Amino acid sequence: MNTINKVVLITGGAKRVGAAICKELHAQGAQLMIHYNTSTAEARALQAELNLIRSNSVAIIQGDLLNIDVLPNLVNETVSHFGKLDVLINNASTYYPTEIGKINEDNWQDLMGSNLKAPIFLTQAAATELRKNHGCVVNITDMHVERPKKGYIVYSVAKAGLVTLTKSLAHELSPEVRVNAVAPGPVQWPEGNPQFDEVYRQRVINQTLLKRVGEPEDVAKAVKFLIYDAPFVTGHVLAVDGGRSLNL
Repeated sequence: MNTINKVVLITGGAKRVGAAICKELHAQGAQLMIHYNTSTAEARALQAELNLIRSNSVAIIQGDLLNIDVLPNLVNETVSHFGKLDVLINNASTYYPTEIGKINEDNWQDLMGSNLKAPIFLTQAAATELRKNHGCVVNITDMHVERPKKGYIVYSVAKAGLVTLTKSLAHELSPEVRVNAVAPGPVQWPEGNPQFDEVYRQRVINQTLLKRVGEPEDVAKAVKFLIYDAPFVTGHVLAVDGGRSLNL
């Protein structure tokens, strides 16, 4: 793969970890198509910020990933705008608890849709272009796949499926396309959830081997590594969790 001027399509790239990934890759010279759904203001602000650094290097596109009919358009618009597609990052995710006795079909469709269904169908839509350019896919999964978090059944199942999808796609798209995943641990606390109070946060910190939380930039650097510096790595899940998954 050409190490400069990569064209990257990232889902859910407007804020939080997604925005950190965008900034890291942009600093490497990448051109970005940043997908968002409802975060319009954040997407426009990030686009303006990065285009101020390097003009016409970032475009944004809106879409509801639960509607698979819109997914080919994300790929087509990226290729139409930048002329090619080198990298797909399946970052968008919904995350909330689903306890036994309270799970409904809407929960299932939403959590499975954003975390597993969309990555399958979007990668399928991008496969021809990625093969042509000897590109790569990076999926963002979760350290809790190995030890599911209590009360988050559907989310855990979806992210576990994403790990299997990563390994399956590494088979299916080889030898032209590499497919890997990053599994973050505690790098950014969820917004607006009282469960993640100071007591909970300190307990999580104590469970990490490094005795601290990470930063979104830690995930971004792992993604950058898999894209730019790992040409002989495919089907791998890279944990970015401070060793917490070894200490649960």
